[in-house]
Amino acid sequence: MNKGYFYILVTALAFSTMEIVGKMIATEINPFQITFIRFLIGGMILLPFAVREVRKREMALKLKDYGFFLLSGFLSIVVSMSFFQLAVLHTKASIVAVIFSTNPVFTIPFACLILKEKLHRKTVLSLVASISGILLIFNPFSVSPDIKGIFLAVVAAVTFSLYTVINKTRIEKYGGLVLNCFSFLMGDALLLLFLLYYRIPVLAGVGSSNIWHLLYLGIFVTGVGYWCYFEGMKRTSAITASTVFFIKPALAPVLSLLLLGESIKVNTGLGILCIISGALITFIPKLPKAQSL
Repeated sequence: MNKGYFYILVTALAFSTMEIVGKMIATEINPFQITFIRFLIGGMILLPFAVREVRKREMALKLKDYGFFLLSGFLSIVVSMSFFQLAVLHTKASIVAVIFSTNPVFTIPFACLILKEKLHRKTVLSLVASISGILLIFNPFSVSPDIKGIFLAVVAAVTFSLYTVINKTRIEKYGGLVLNCFSFLMGDALLLLFLLYYRIPVLAGVGSSNIWHLLYLGIFVTGVGYWCYFEGMKRTSAITASTVFFIKPALAPVLSLLLLGESIKVNTGLGILCIISGALITFIPKLPKAQSL
């Protein structure tokens, strides 16, 4: 068995428990504080591997490179992941997990605009199915207290997609491991300034009731999870590794039901099916006569 598949399964497990563990401590620690601690731990775990990769590639990082890491970190940590943790505070972990998993679909329009990639019919079908799923989860025909959390989750997914596309412009130069590690640390530095400016606790409130949750998020989800993701991608392919975001919508609601007791409503279940269907469409082999729009 290719070890790459093992790494992908570990990544899927790590990423599928991200919202659940975050939900367990969402009311104890400020969401921005959770994000800061999580990526500080994860970034430091990835740092030795990233430094080794820099030396291996014989890269000489300049000021403009760190400027790019700063932009990337701002989008991923300060905006996307902070909104993500706020979403977990305001709605069910299972809903956030499913909506955030649509980020590869939202990458499509950004890729067309920024990378000039062609838009194919199956891509449009995937986008329509995923957006339909989100609308079903939103359930616009009823007033739901979860609307704020759902909206925040959509913003997190969209900005993560923008972060992904921008990173794609430099992925060949830096490599995924280096790019993500330095983006995490630079983004965390910006988030620290945000915490200090608004007088949000940096470490206050961390104690015996939540330290293990934070360590799990930092070490396993962010550190080990991302490392396994890149190892899986290296040993298989980028397309195969992306199945992580397709396994997550199916696995996360089940784990949320078992660990948090979160029920799955009919409209949410239908929305999840639409999103999974949209994700699966991207795996349909390209037909010979497929035309770009």
